[in-house]
Amino acid sequence: MIDPVIFTIHLGSIEFALRWYGVLVMLGVIVGGTVANKEVTRRGGDGEVIWDAMIWLLPIGIIGARLWYVVNATIGGNPYYMDNPIQIINIPQGGLHFFGGLVFGAITLYFYLKQKKMDFWLFLDSIAPAALLGQAVARPANFINQELYGQPTALPWGIKIDAMHRLPLFNDLQVFPVETTRFHPTFAYEMIWNIFGFFIIMVLIQKVAQFSKPGSAFSLWLLIAGIGRTFIEFFRPDQPILAAGWLTTSMLVSFLMALVGFVLVLLRLGFLPWKNTIFPDQYTLPVEEKNVL
Repeated sequence: MIDPVIFTIHLGSIEFALRWYGVLVMLGVIVGGTVANKEVTRRGGDGEVIWDAMIWLLPIGIIGARLWYVVNATIGGNPYYMDNPIQIINIPQGGLHFFGGLVFGAITLYFYLKQKKMDFWLFLDSIAPAALLGQAVARPANFINQELYGQPTALPWGIKIDAMHRLPLFNDLQVFPVETTRFHPTFAYEMIWNIFGFFIIMVLIQKVAQFSKPGSAFSLWLLIAGIGRTFIEFFRPDQPILAAGWLTTSMLVSFLMALVGFVLVLLRLGFLPWKNTIFPDQYTLPVEEKNVL
């Protein structure tokens, strides 16, 4: 397996470690930001605003992602963070949940763009496909950390998980020998699905006129991301169970995302009898200031 720590710097009693987790997450942010920048520009907006907004989006999004992860783990009966509250801020050890980053990031973006008097839908549609690609780029970090894997499998692409990284459910090495037991790489399933979803959205918004309208890309993202995560959650044994012995928090949120996305896509395409009061007919672009002599 790959060592999660790339290198460590010692300055007296202080130790700084550069981890693959942080590097890949930041690479995902850069790739996603670059795509979003180009999409905003293609739609007639100022793509550089993406990088300006990152100053706020990145730290607040990380806080949201960490809090969601901690709450999710606690709901699932894991007392680790309640017994060791200082570990809540120990982000380098791993443990960020995409949904938390999404919610906190979206709220931050809304108020940032409102202050700048910029079109929220334009940026939301531009970021939607970028988020899928950026998340896919960061997913190999889960492989390196040996986390977010699924149930045991005999499939040829199953991955090995060391004993120290096993969930309690699979700690019995007599039943699940380290040498022969392999697990579903659920993070890889999501990575592949996200890349597929990214290309689907990009093709539709650029080739089909109906999907170039405000709200289309975001609605497609809700649908595609929600469907993929709902399905993948069936393979995840590490998520808190809410009901029926199989319904998890992430599965419920993902299903609701897909449901809302499906309704919004139908509404955007005009397949529902309801009046469209959600999406504008066109983006509100900044008015160029003219010098008056």
